Amino acid sequence: MGLSWQQGPLSPGAIGRFLVPEPPPKRLLYAEPLRRRMRVRFGGNWIADAEDVILLFEPGRYPMAYFKKSEVSPGTLERSGHTTQHPDLGPTAWYTVHARDKTAPRGAWQHTALPVHAQELLGRVAFAWPAMDAFFEEDERIMAHAADSYHRIDIRQSSRHLVVWHRDRTLADTRRPLALYESGFAPRWYVPRADIDVSALSPVDHRTFCPYKGLCSYYDIGEARLAAWSYRQAYAEVGRLNDLVSFEPDIVMVHLDGIQLHLAAGQTVIPHGPDRNFDVPVLTETRR
Repeated sequence: MGLSWQQGPLSPGAIGRFLVPEPPPKRLLYAEPLRRRMRVRFGGNWIADAEDVILLFEPGRYPMAYFKKSEVSPGTLERSGHTTQHPDLGPTAWYTVHARDKTAPRGAWQHTALPVHAQELLGRVAFAWPAMDAFFEEDERIMAHAADSYHRIDIRQSSRHLVVWHRDRTLADTRRPLALYESGFAPRWYVPRADIDVSALSPVDHRTFCPYKGLCSYYDIGEARLAAWSYRQAYAEVGRLNDLVSFEPDIVMVHLDGIQLHLAAGQTVIPHGPDRNFDVPVLTETRR
């Protein structure tokens, strides 16, 4: 999703291509100023608070925020003996992060011998997202990973005829689906519950989290596992999706204007990165 993940232009599985005479390197890294105030919370303390943050986009990874080491609270970082080698940025030193009585081994890192073309990251450290308590932009918590400024969601009302079946049962029949267009993914179609046989949906104890849409709940349909999903309390920015249902076209049969849909290239959600087991109260609190 966005610039460097899923099928974005800098990802390994990019769906498009750069129109240049010679193919670019397989790994392209991109860094730019975030231009937002970002803060890091750990052990009950604000351990970093900066407006001069660099966001690094690396192929196949979520964007990562780098802070000037001088803008990290004194005594927070303790150099450990652990080092690694980044394939593009060279030797990487790791730090133990301290705040009050809380410690995160290998909670931060710094590239210590950067090539000349990567000097934007000189003297900067990044914090391991899952090891910290929380990250904020201004006073609003940012969940799961740094927001990708190139990730976009567009929702469009449609009058196309969408019908969903499983075996000989009609699950949904609507002429008012919503089309969801999201960076790095093929379109998804959402159906109002009034146009669904909701008795066919069996809620399951399985949820995922999207930092752009919120907490996602899933349903089985008979023996068809995780065949449908819904954002029961979608973020306000995508509130038109709230409590609508989408169906997986490779699990149940979905027809759009008489054409059967199939799982398109780039439509599969690939689990990756520091997504956590968030619940509704936590998500609601962070969006106030």
